[in-house]
Amino acid sequence: MREINSMAKKVVSIEEAKTIIYGWKLLGKTTAFTNGCFDILHQGHIFSLGQAAKEADYLIVGLNSDASVQRLKGPTRPINNTESRAIVISNLAIVDLVVVFEEDTPLELIKSLLPDVLVKGGDYTIDQIVGAKEVMASGGKVIINSIVEGYSTTGLIEKIKK
Repeated sequence: MREINSMAKKVVSIEEAKTIIYGWKLLGKTTAFTNGCFDILHQGHIFSLGQAAKEADYLIVGLNSDASVQRLKGPTRPINNTESRAIVISNLAIVDLVVVFEEDTPLELIKSLLPDVLVKGGDYTIDQIVGAKEVMASGGKVIINSIVEGYSTTGLIEKIKK
């Protein structure tokens, strides 16, 4: 019988991710990258991750650390700690690697991994997407997915409070 935590092997360091991605590239495979806090997983997250996974052979998720989430979302966040969020995301069949980053943005992580496709959900323009310039300069592309209206972690938290 498989253990749920066995999927945590998909949670890797930046250096481990670089080695794995190098191997994939040697096999002619492509990588897509997306990122987020993924504090309370909801339908919008699943849609976005599913769309990102369609863009390449492998999907890498950059996950904001607890300190990063707190700086971005405030002192009451995250609801779930880094380890918990990483285990949940890594257990999704469409996710191939999870890399936790400490910074407020995944720029350094994107520059290190240089995915073939950078995927971001929401109402962004390419010039607003962190890492877009670097990915395009290395021959990659940037995809902006639509968001699923009505689904947000902040909205769920507010609903729970009522």
